[in-house]
Amino acid sequence: MNGPDVDLRGAGVLVVCVVYPDLMGTYGDGGNGLVLARRAAWRGIDVDLIQAPSDRPLPEAHLYTVGGGEDGPQVRAASTLAEDGTLVRRVGEGAVVLGVCAGFQVIGRSFPDSSGRPREGLGLLDLVTRKGSGVRAVGELVAAPAPDAPRTALGGPLPRLTGFENHGGTSVVGPGARPLATVVRGVGNGGGDGTEGAWSGRVVGTYLHGPVLARNTALADLLLGWALAPADAPADTCVELEALDDNEELSLRAERLEAADAPGGVGWRGLLGRIGVR
Repeated sequence: MNGPDVDLRGAGVLVVCVVYPDLMGTYGDGGNGLVLARRAAWRGIDVDLIQAPSDRPLPEAHLYTVGGGEDGPQVRAASTLAEDGTLVRRVGEGAVVLGVCAGFQVIGRSFPDSSGRPREGLGLLDLVTRKGSGVRAVGELVAAPAPDAPRTALGGPLPRLTGFENHGGTSVVGPGARPLATVVRGVGNGGGDGTEGAWSGRVVGTYLHGPVLARNTALADLLLGWALAPADAPADTCVELEALDDNEELSLRAERLEAADAPGGVGWRGLLGRIGVR
């Protein structure tokens, strides 16, 4: 495992990479990379944030984020990442990955293209996604972390996860990975078991947009804690980080949770109903 003590772009520099924002940047998920970089810098940690376009080799990094995208760009991203090989290799060396929506599907075993035909993913998570047959999942999503979800540096559970979803796939988590959370409001994975997201080792996937790390700073700090662990530490080692003043972030989080918990507050249909549009 290569931790931040390994010289990738400068001694002691934590490298955060936003993967293919030209293909996988539809829903503002590139903001996750910015959240991670800012939360590291605010703690005095030297950090380098890289925007990595699809027409160049993927750079070496400690922490990668892969965001949402449309069907065609998603297929191109998956094939390009497979040919490049860097992301898969770096996960084997201990790098941290966050995949969101289409990025979540890409880091799984397979996902559907626009016609529903299965396409090969990167296999970083034991996850199979198929084209859904029901109503598209659109709206606020709230999920309670599973009992065996990753723990914080202090050993406690993550708080409820909040974000919004916009997808038409159904994802099933296989035995080689574990669900990240259980759906409280919304659809999540949509496979019929009430789960949301998946994780294995230092790889996390979710359908939560927002960006997810802006709404869920505890999850952001978990990913940072993994990425900052010593090179020879076990995969589940999470470095305890200095506390930050998260009043603004927690206010946003509380407002979004309150909106999701309100009667008729889930999804765009509920929002239209609340403002009198039917």
